[in-house]
Amino acid sequence: MINKYRLHRVVGIALLCPLAAWSLTGMVFLIQPGYGAAYEALRVKTYPLDTAIEIPADPQWQELRVLRTVLGTHLIANTHNGNIHLNALTSEPFPDPTDAQKTQLVLDAIEENKDRYGSLTAVDGELITTSSGIEIRLHWDTLSLQQYGNDTRWIDRLYRVHYLQWTGIKTLDKLLGITGLVLLLLISITGINLLRTPRLPAA
Repeated sequence: MINKYRLHRVVGIALLCPLAAWSLTGMVFLIQPGYGAAYEALRVKTYPLDTAIEIPADPQWQELRVLRTVLGTHLIANTHNGNIHLNALTSEPFPDPTDAQKTQLVLDAIEENKDRYGSLTAVDGELITTSSGIEIRLHWDTLSLQQYGNDTRWIDRLYRVHYLQWTGIKTLDKLLGITGLVLLLLISITGINLLRTPRLPAA
């Protein structure tokens, strides 16, 4: 017969590391230090439209956005097959930006928060890197920006620790998570049984 006292003790020892990880990371998630900057929404800087725009009708377009940036006036049309990025003044496809234009667009977007972003150091396709170690990704089809810094990386690591994603191998991490939940149930069940077991009087 399994000794429930010993089983409860063994399960408790096995859960020491996961419980410590859950508690510490859970505290961080509750307090959320630095979350504002880490997940700041970086937006393309827009300007008032300075000319009348005639928008052609197209039954495939489900949603439209017209905005003016430092690169010109854009029309973003959403369709079943994805987004279409047009020059709003000519209705022609907006040419893919050069590295110089990407730099110009991103510099305009980060101008008001140079303390966080610093200066641009490299442009590699859609990825723009800053002197403060922040990576900015330009999504040209939606004309949007996404920033990812060292603080974001640390918070993401904490999430992986919290959810027992310790190995980076999806199947193994899922197994760790299931094992942790099973151990929690087991220690709860054995704990309830111990509470219901009458203690022998001390000699």
